[in-house]
Amino acid sequence: MGYADGTEELAERAAKGDTRALDALLESIRPEVVRRCGRFLPCREDAEEAAQDTLLQVARKISSFEGRSRFSTWLYMVVANCSRQKYRELKRRAAEQPATIEDAYHVDPRTTSVIAGSRIDLLEALERLEREHPHLVTSLVYRDICQLDYAEIAERIGVPLGTVKSRLHQARREIRPWLSDSS
Repeated sequence: MGYADGTEELAERAAKGDTRALDALLESIRPEVVRRCGRFLPCREDAEEAAQDTLLQVARKISSFEGRSRFSTWLYMVVANCSRQKYRELKRRAAEQPATIEDAYHVDPRTTSVIAGSRIDLLEALERLEREHPHLVTSLVYRDICQLDYAEIAERIGVPLGTVKSRLHQARREIRPWLSDSS
């Protein structure tokens, strides 16, 4: 899924402390990480910042990758978490800025793009779903954002396949009205 054949092997070697493998891994996944962060964040600069955060998290936490699932599966959740964290940070920054007439002429285009971006409705829906039904978020993110198949999701979160499908159906049912309300 967008990665070179050797990525899984690099990840396993990096997880065991091989720093050369880690450097090669980070280099090889960077373009895909930026692309996947862009699925969450409409502004390229924001996606690139989230990608940098993701790569930093991978470097810091690679030793926690145990190889029980594919590296790409593990990585997708790091991407999702870092992108959502960047969105929260930008949203918080936008809310903290005082709204004055003078500010209208000096708007930070990055914060504006987050608030006005086309994917923001989905991010808002994910935030709300996480508050109201936290057990449903992971299945939805893995399937609809990361595009993992059901078996990979079940393996990754450690629940039966039927549970994944049920949670996904329930999550989609929950967010559908929130998405249509905002359009």
